Amino acid sequence: MSDQPISYLDQSDAVKARFDKLKQREVILDVKGLGKTYDSHQGPVTALQDINFKTHRREFVCVIGPSGCGKSTLIRILAGLESHSSGEVLLDGQPVNGPGRDRGMVFQGYTLFPWLTVKKNVMFGLEVNNAGRNEAESQARQWLELVGLSKFADHYPHQLSGGMKQRVAIARALANQPRILLMDEPFGALDAQTRAKMQSHLLEIWKNIDITILFITHDLDEAIFLADRILVLKAHPGAVQELIEVPVPRPRSAMQITNPEFQATKARLEALIHPPTEQPEHDEEAEVMPKVIRLTDVADNVE
Repeated sequence: MSDQPISYLDQSDAVKARFDKLKQREVILDVKGLGKTYDSHQGPVTALQDINFKTHRREFVCVIGPSGCGKSTLIRILAGLESHSSGEVLLDGQPVNGPGRDRGMVFQGYTLFPWLTVKKNVMFGLEVNNAGRNEAESQARQWLELVGLSKFADHYPHQLSGGMKQRVAIARALANQPRILLMDEPFGALDAQTRAKMQSHLLEIWKNIDITILFITHDLDEAIFLADRILVLKAHPGAVQELIEVPVPRPRSAMQITNPEFQATKARLEALIHPPTEQPEHDEEAEVMPKVIRLTDVADNVE
């Protein structure tokens, strides 16, 4: 597959110029012919097949697709947490064969150490990588300032809200100054209001540091709001269906959800992920709804 996206929208001159400039930046992540096959009792199962794409410096890429398309498998391979069966993953031209400090990872679940304070959670990776205590503490305070949690440095995770915990997780992942930040549905467990705030927090962080982000999500609005480009996977097996340039101008705001560019992009994503199903020609082939058994007798029936 070519790294060139499939264009489906008429882009303004400003949007075209933005993407021309993006493509001139150095390539940070280069995925070539990536495949993943598992062994099962029924035989080999292909989870990912011939995945090809490139991510440029300071680019924000979202990955979406239907359930079971291998999004989490892909990001775990990129993080070096899982091996691949074919192809290669290059980070700054070097093959990825295991975990490394050049990649930061944020999961959906809260992965903070509950027995450590917020500051010490952020210090942990720095000290593991041989930073002195004073240096680690100084850097941890800087990262907590960046994510807006300086006042909570001496709190423990159980004293924080879900959104605050994920901000600490982001600070911890960034503390080792990775080349790329990998995020696996990090806001999926948050309520809608907190999720919207976290999306804005993340964009503000991304604007202020030299970081490339690859972000897994199942939320179409989230993908459009955050991404420069959206990689759409199809399922069974997971393969690249389309690579879309998001035409929504930056800086982004919640008000843009009603913009024609936003709505056109969402309509395209909906068509890719939830294509219309063909109806069977004969009634006998149609799916029959199972009979519902009444388990209670109520006076006020509902329609």
